[in-house]
Amino acid sequence: MRNSGKIFKRISSQIEILQPRKLFEKVRPTHVIHLAAMVGGLFHNLAHNLKFFRKNMAINDNVLALCHEFDVEKCVSCLSTCIFPDKTSYPIDETMVHLGPPHDSNFGYSYAKRMIDVLNKGYAQEHNRKYTSVVPCNVFGPHDNYNLQAGHVLPALIHKAYVAKRDGHALQVFGSGKPLRQFIYSIDLARLFVKVVREYEDVEPIILSVGESDEVSIRDAVSAVVKAIGFEGSVEYDTSKADGQFKKTASNEKLLKLFPDFKFTPFDEAIQESVDWFVENYDTARK
Repeated sequence: MRNSGKIFKRISSQIEILQPRKLFEKVRPTHVIHLAAMVGGLFHNLAHNLKFFRKNMAINDNVLALCHEFDVEKCVSCLSTCIFPDKTSYPIDETMVHLGPPHDSNFGYSYAKRMIDVLNKGYAQEHNRKYTSVVPCNVFGPHDNYNLQAGHVLPALIHKAYVAKRDGHALQVFGSGKPLRQFIYSIDLARLFVKVVREYEDVEPIILSVGESDEVSIRDAVSAVVKAIGFEGSVEYDTSKADGQFKKTASNEKLLKLFPDFKFTPFDEAIQESVDWFVENYDTARK
């Protein structure tokens, strides 16, 4: 590989800080992990579907075009399980990305992310590029965005529970708590990204997720956060707020065939580590 044998250069949120071309000129990456995106939780998506679509379409087209222009050997982009069809059979797998419209709550983000798969196949067909994508389930962990409005479900819940415990009031959770989700610890996801960069050679997406048996309800997730943070007050569910998609259970069969020895961090352990990090870094955490 070029650049003194470095395995890869990571291009992430810096895309939005520096002009993309200047960043590529400075770094001259041989391998890219593309994480740059406009992201947010359910209610942020509901309010800004057009913005999510336009911004993510622009980011993805720019990053892939620059990867090609600067002769990047391999680019691994990040999709999401929310891109899959709303009305489908379960578990969902990598062959089902384009088999129907996504859930109405985040159609802008979902369609924009699906187009990465189209770009990857186009660059492979016309230029023989090894550009591919991964599809993580819901991600959480240290250094996440813990913003109460824009953060994803677990970091937002951790922040809410912290404030409820600190201020001595009830923990209010939006929705019924019934929807089901698979969650992956960010440390585990990072390890899998490195494996994909080094060992995965297919253009087709690959789902990076815990197993179907590890799916939990939002109520289960709330209970895990409450226990980890030591909150002893009441928990109230605001059922006037939308639940979003009820489930999006993903199969990790393809992942386990490729990396059969990979071990995921147990959910409660990962929640505890995430809570501990947030409490210790409350003053400087993104929130």
